[in-house]
Amino acid sequence: MPRVVGHWPFLTALVLPLLLASCFPLLPSQGGGQTEFEAPRRLQPADVRLPDGYEIEVVATGLDLPTGVAFDDQGRIYVLEAGYSYGELFSEPRLLRLEPEGPPTVVATGDNPPWNGVVFADGAFYVAGGHVDGGEILRIGLDGTVETVVGGLPSYGDHHTNGPLVSEDGWIYFGQGTATNSGVVGPDNFDFGWLPRNPDFHDVPCEEITLAGRNFRSGDPLTEAEEQVFTGAYLPFGEASSEGQVIPGEVPCNGAIMRVRTDGSGLEVIAWGLRNPFGLAWDGSGDLLVTENSFDERGSRPVFGTGDLLWRIEPGSWYGWPDFWAGRPLTDEEWFSSPGDEAPGFLLAEHPQDPPEPLAFLGVHSSSNGLDVSRSREFGYLGDAFIAQFGDMSPNVGKVLEPVGFKVIRVDEQGRVFDFAMNRGAQNGPASRLGTGGLERPVAARFDPRGRSLYIVDFGVMTIANGEAQPRPGTGVVWQVTREGAD
Repeated sequence: MPRVVGHWPFLTALVLPLLLASCFPLLPSQGGGQTEFEAPRRLQPADVRLPDGYEIEVVATGLDLPTGVAFDDQGRIYVLEAGYSYGELFSEPRLLRLEPEGPPTVVATGDNPPWNGVVFADGAFYVAGGHVDGGEILRIGLDGTVETVVGGLPSYGDHHTNGPLVSEDGWIYFGQGTATNSGVVGPDNFDFGWLPRNPDFHDVPCEEITLAGRNFRSGDPLTEAEEQVFTGAYLPFGEASSEGQVIPGEVPCNGAIMRVRTDGSGLEVIAWGLRNPFGLAWDGSGDLLVTENSFDERGSRPVFGTGDLLWRIEPGSWYGWPDFWAGRPLTDEEWFSSPGDEAPGFLLAEHPQDPPEPLAFLGVHSSSNGLDVSRSREFGYLGDAFIAQFGDMSPNVGKVLEPVGFKVIRVDEQGRVFDFAMNRGAQNGPASRLGTGGLERPVAARFDPRGRSLYIVDFGVMTIANGEAQPRPGTGVVWQVTREGAD
C-alpha cells in the first residue's frame, strides 16, 4: 500500500517545537544532494517502489538536463532539454523527438535557456523559459520553426518562466517566478549568478503596493571592498526603501500566473503573490492547479520551515508572497523564525486581501514541480494529481535532517498526499545517495494522450558541495509508469 505522507502543518505543530528546543540547531544538514557521485549513472527499475499493480521502465537515457515531455498528434514522444541549471551551467536548450530505434532527433534548438516546460496543442509545441535574455513563451512547429509568442518577461533572477498550459479557447497559461527568495535582493542573488549580470533587477508587483519601509543590511559583493549597503523590498540591490513608499504595479510581473493568447495578444494576470509557481494542470472540474516552491532560509530575509504548496487557483486572487505562507503571516514567531532569529515580519504596509488556503501541503524544500492529473480509469486514481519532486538543495536553501523529495507523489481531490514512486531503501533520497539504480531528481510528470501511462522526467544527478550545485549533464532519464494489464 502507498505510504501517506501526511498533513504537513499538523506534523510541524507537533514536531518542530521539539526539534527547535533540543537537537535541531546542533545537527548537520543531511540533504539528498550532499553526497558523492561517480559516473556512469546506474539504472535499475526494480529499485523504484510503486503501489501494487504498477510497473516502471526506462524510455530514454543520456539526456542533458531534461525538464519536460510532450506528445504530438501522432502520439510520438518529445523531450525538452533545459540548457541551463543552477550552478551556472549553460548549454544549448533543445527539443528532441524520441525514435523507436537509434538516437533522438533534434527538432529545435534555442539560445536563451532554460527551457522549463513544453506542451503540444493545435499542431505546435509551446515552450516556457528564458533567463539571461528575459523570459519568453515560444511556439515550435513540427518542422522545428521557432517563433516568440511573448518575450521580455521578468525572468532574470532566481526563478524563471514556467509551465506552459494551453486552454481549449486558445490561451497559454504560464507561471512567472520571483526574482528573489523573499522580496529583497541580496548577496544570495550574487551567488545565483544573476546579480552581476543585472544589478538593477528586482521583483515587480502585479498591482500597486505600499512598502512598510523595512531595509536589510548586507555586504556588497559587487564591490571589492564589500561595503555595507541597505536594500528595501521590490527595489534594486543597495537601494533603501521608505515607509509609505508606493511601488507601481506592472504587467508582466513577478510571482504570478499569467496568460496570453496563442497569437501573442492579451497578456494578463490571473493570480499573483506566488513565489515560484512551477507546475500547471487542469483538474477534473476544469480548475487550474499550480505547484508553488516556497521560501528558502537564505538571503537578507531568510524564512524558516515553509513547505511547498499545491493551489487550486481562484482567478483574481493574491496568494500572500512575500508576507504570508499558506495564509499564515510571516510575523508568526513560532512558525517562521529559525533558532535564535526573529520572524521575517512584513514588507508591505497593506495587503491586497487575506490569502486563500492551499489545497495541499508538500515537503519543506521538496521542490515540488511539474504535475498532471489522472484522467483514465485504466491507469487509476482518477482525478488525482501526480507531482514530481525534484528534491532538496540543502544546505544552500536551509537545513534538513534527511533528504526531502526525490520522488513522485499523489494528491487526491481532498488534498491528502501519498507517495507514488520513490526509491526503495531504509531512507528516502536520490539513487546516487542510496547507491541504487532508481530515481534521481524528478522534475516533470505527464500522462500520455490516452492517459494510460505516466511519464516521469528525471533531470539527472545534481549534488551539492561547497555551497554550489553540481549538475551532471548526460544523466537525465525519462521513465514510464503503467498499470499491469493496461494496453
